[in-house]
Amino acid sequence: MAIPGIFPMTIYKGDSTRWQFKLWMDAEKTDPADLTGVTVKAEIRDKPKGSKVTPIECTIIQPNIVNGYLSAMASKAMTITKGQWDLQLTHSGGDVTTVLSGEVEVLLDITDSV
Repeated sequence: MAIPGIFPMTIYKGDSTRWQFKLWMDAEKTDPADLTGVTVKAEIRDKPKGSKVTPIECTIIQPNIVNGYLSAMASKAMTITKGQWDLQLTHSGGDVTTVLSGEVEVLLDITDSV
């Protein structure tokens, strides 16, 4: 079992946020992961199995890129200031792999723009 990579997030409440993750099969980053037939899902929660859930919209760009997006409306609706997140891949055969996880800090906004 591989341990997920650690990627901490800081989100500014009310702002749109985008991430791009390139997934590799090797530490040298010479062999791109093949995401053919993979579906991807990411969520921010107040704690593991917590009830306060904010989905991160995810798309795949072949062969090995996952783009994540949190809209301004979604970040503004967040009711947490600390939490956790992870990124899971579901392969066509049904296997699930969590490739990234980390702590989340939500900074309160000053200007109400949404």
